[in-house]
Amino acid sequence: MYRRLSSILFPVMTLLLIGAAYWGYQEHQEKNSILIKAENQYQRAFHDLTYHVEQLHQQLGNTLAVNSTSQSYHRKGLVNVWRLTSQAQNEINQLPLTLLPFNEAGDFLSRIANFAYKTSVRDLTKQPLTPDEFKTMKTLYANSEQISKDLVSMQQKVLDNKLRWMDVEIAIASDKTKPGNVIVDGFKTVDKKVSEYPEINWGPSVTSMYQKRTFKVLSGKMVSSEEIKKQAVKFSNSSKADVRVVENAKGTEYASYSATVNEGKNKKLQMDFTQKGGQLLWFMNPRDIGEKKIDLEKAKASADTFLDKHGFSEMQAISYDMHSNMGAFTYVSKQSGVLIYPDKLTVKVALDNGETVGLQANDYVYEHHKRKLPSPIIAKAEARKALNSEMKVQKEQLALIDNELGEEVLCYEYTGKMNGSLYRVYINSETGLEESIEEMSPYDSKVASDK
Repeated sequence: MYRRLSSILFPVMTLLLIGAAYWGYQEHQEKNSILIKAENQYQRAFHDLTYHVEQLHQQLGNTLAVNSTSQSYHRKGLVNVWRLTSQAQNEINQLPLTLLPFNEAGDFLSRIANFAYKTSVRDLTKQPLTPDEFKTMKTLYANSEQISKDLVSMQQKVLDNKLRWMDVEIAIASDKTKPGNVIVDGFKTVDKKVSEYPEINWGPSVTSMYQKRTFKVLSGKMVSSEEIKKQAVKFSNSSKADVRVVENAKGTEYASYSATVNEGKNKKLQMDFTQKGGQLLWFMNPRDIGEKKIDLEKAKASADTFLDKHGFSEMQAISYDMHSNMGAFTYVSKQSGVLIYPDKLTVKVALDNGETVGLQANDYVYEHHKRKLPSPIIAKAEARKALNSEMKVQKEQLALIDNELGEEVLCYEYTGKMNGSLYRVYINSETGLEESIEEMSPYDSKVASDK
């Protein structure tokens, strides 16, 4: 009996062992293949980064070397600077540096990219590079040279010592980045040097991109947590609600309040207010939303009513999106019939019963103010000449938008169909040039009507 079982089980066990060994070998091979692929990707990204930073330095030098009146070459050079910097940023994102202090260098490259882009897109024949911008470019040329030398030095060490990026990734993941790791120490050195650079004059359009919003730009007096509590109760329209208020970033210029309103029956409203002026920044009713029963028209009516009730007057819906049985309407303010796009907010409506369940109003709160609007220099008929002749215009109106330089410009907004799609085209009311174009969804045309 034993011999019979052995004669049957032994071949079976042998096959199982062979199968397990083969499976283990295959798994090992696949794992090695993945590791090799990742290592090759890291190596390629690092060497490309080194090359593009070196090219960036050379391109800045070439742009500075030509005559100060060579606007066409300045534009070409700045476009190349923007392209090379963008490529370098992309390569940084491919390296396992998320846990390393490389933020300063990344931010520096980002600022160079934005400086080059915003300078190159303007009409340099009318607005040539200023002395300050030439000075900034000379500083960037010197700084990029130092970064390039440090990266080339690292590259040489990596090649000479056959260093592997996978070892760096493992060290970062296990928090074992001890001194002595050439790659880790090299990037830390570069980042430290960048952080010690003197302040650079990037110009107002670039500087404004990195300025954090603070309560300094707001109007009104500083409010207490008790006042916020009263506002939260008034907002919820429930005198019996239990309200909890927490101060965020206390004692700093970014201070705000978060309020949680418990209305019972598992209904909690959450909202944020500015400390200065007590303005509502954000609101959410995180309830479960049932099946869709409300159409777009009724949902928009609910959003309109919500905004009127809570003091957001003279607003017009410009776009609509739907997700998880919830409709999101984007609104902008109106002043003297002009759409003010910087004053933007979003209202979310539950499509099961039409209740407003969310508001995101940061842009509106920090950007809203009465503006001195310019008068159009060119007429509508003249501006329409800049449109594609195949565009069938359905609507036209004035709108204030932010252009690529971050400046507010008054435009004619034309809505119309072309190539089977619906578009908004913005034509500068001063120059007659196209400032922006965006494709609209079918819903957008339905909601973009006067209240």
